[in-house]
Amino acid sequence: MAIDPPTPLGAGDGSASPLRAVVEVVARALVDHPDAVRVTESQRRGMTVLELTTAPGDMGKIIGRQGRTAAALRTLVSVTAEKHGQKAQLDIRD
Repeated sequence: MAIDPPTPLGAGDGSASPLRAVVEVVARALVDHPDAVRVTESQRRGMTVLELTTAPGDMGKIIGRQGRTAAALRTLVSVTAEKHGQKAQLDIRD
């Protein structure tokens, strides 16, 4: 069985998914450089994968103490995805 490469979602159509919007709003509120926040969305194995990238100095604010902020962000993504009948995961990239 061949594995399909990730497929970008919403490319060029100007509409952000509710999952992406949740991550962007919360991440921009947490960091010192909100313009550096990037969220990309793709599909892998029938699941939506969101990749969050920030400025290097802001990574600690996204992760939080003992990873609590990152865990909370992942919970928000899961709950929002479930509400919309989807499955999703959040990857935090450095």
